[in-house]
Amino acid sequence: MGRPAVIRVKNRLVAGRISRLAIVALAVGGALALVAPASARAASLQKVNQTEWWASVTGLPSYVNMYIYVPDRPATKPPIIVAPHHCQGTGTGTYGEMSSLVSIANSSGFIMIFPEATGQNCWDAGSTRSLKHNGGGDTGAVVQMVKYTLAKYSGDATRVYSVGGSSGGIMTEALLGVYPDVFMAGVSLMGVPCGCWAQGYNDVTGTGSSAQWSGSCAGGTVTKTGQQWGDLVRSYFPGYVAHRPRLQHWHGTADTTLNYKNLAEDIKEWTNLLGLSETPTGTDTPKSGTTRQFWKNACGFTVYETFSMSGVGHAVPFDGNAVAAYFGLATAGGQDPEAAACPVGTGAGGASGAGGASGAAGAGGSGGNKDGGAGRDGSVADGGGGQAGGSAGASGVAGRDGTGGSAGNDSGAAGVTGSGGVAGIAGMSGNAGSSSQAGAVGSGGVTSAGGNAGGPAPGGVNGQGGSSTTGGGMPGDGSACSCVVGSPTTGAGADAAAFLLAAIGLLAGRPKRRQTSRQR
Repeated sequence: MGRPAVIRVKNRLVAGRISRLAIVALAVGGALALVAPASARAASLQKVNQTEWWASVTGLPSYVNMYIYVPDRPATKPPIIVAPHHCQGTGTGTYGEMSSLVSIANSSGFIMIFPEATGQNCWDAGSTRSLKHNGGGDTGAVVQMVKYTLAKYSGDATRVYSVGGSSGGIMTEALLGVYPDVFMAGVSLMGVPCGCWAQGYNDVTGTGSSAQWSGSCAGGTVTKTGQQWGDLVRSYFPGYVAHRPRLQHWHGTADTTLNYKNLAEDIKEWTNLLGLSETPTGTDTPKSGTTRQFWKNACGFTVYETFSMSGVGHAVPFDGNAVAAYFGLATAGGQDPEAAACPVGTGAGGASGAGGASGAAGAGGSGGNKDGGAGRDGSVADGGGGQAGGSAGASGVAGRDGTGGSAGNDSGAAGVTGSGGVAGIAGMSGNAGSSSQAGAVGSGGVTSAGGNAGGPAPGGVNGQGGSSTTGGGMPGDGSACSCVVGSPTTGAGADAAAFLLAAIGLLAGRPKRRQTSRQR
């Protein structure tokens, strides 16, 4: 009678071991099931049908296509980088040229848009339609791609950027100039000032070498004063007085395709738009042969910088790490560096124009509320005019005469809610050329002076990543890209492996019972 009992006990132990092996098998199978689909779902460049991203918009050029790269793990509110190609380029080609930046997108979670002017020689950055806010053209098509992406992926509208080389650099500056309400910053490699491409522009389509081309601008013969450049760009979006995007411009001194002389014109244009002196805040040499000039705004943040590369022709190399750092996207999360450094009310004013509207309040009445332009997110203006309330004040004037300077570059940002004061003045007379910061809270009659002459008063902007980085730039059109795609160490595969090890570890720890033609 004793022996059968022992046999039964052994059978139960064997059965227990079989059960535990079954559990391990299930864990392995489950983990592999996780790994296999993850590999199949690995992020890749995707073309978006025009019928999808055009939505109900009409008048956009039919030759423009949209390619998008969404990482496997996009950020909760992903930033967006637009990457227009060089002349005779393609969306897929630029995706390969910028592989180092794509690799960073995988870890930081931002989305990349690769627009493509199918079958065209270059981007249209010179026609009236492209150089008019909401005028359509190639710039309008790219902005529509951005709007589509923001809506579909719940993107961060305060963190939209553009980077491109040659024609892509020209397009980047056009996008920033015509749509300052959409873009926060840009990196232009071998580009030209916004509007320069319109001079002698050959507005034809096709693959001919003269199509979408401006010989005078490319040759460096278009010159203007800073005021003329600034007024030209402001005419593309009349009445806009909020934040102007920051810009980083790289150019080789031996460039004859898009002449190096354009860099001097670029300086005149962007310093005027940003309300800065043409004389740089400082100059340094981040590496041998490269000279950097930089300009800081009223709150001390670098909003414009140029890099001159001695002896380099039309072949500035692309550095994804430098670009990501400049946009503040080298790591996941956070906010734009300029926005972090210059909160609303501490930067300079917008690009031009009057601030508040003199919303005087009578006794017992509510004060005026005029902010001089919508902010980047549609809320408070970026360096807008006085927003104050003189409720129940005897003669509480709000947001009076926040006019700009000689270039009309101030937006005269004022304090918020100047309530209850007698003659509480907000945003009064932002003097041209001054460096006074936009006032914070103009309450109870406290005077809040306007911003400096047209500097950026971001409603949230970001710091200069890569101000002293070395080697940044864009793959010179036709030059070989030296970038190496990184191999992410995180992802669904890594998670599945971790899950598998955890499952086995749990079981093992129980008691004994148990990775050409010339292009411009």
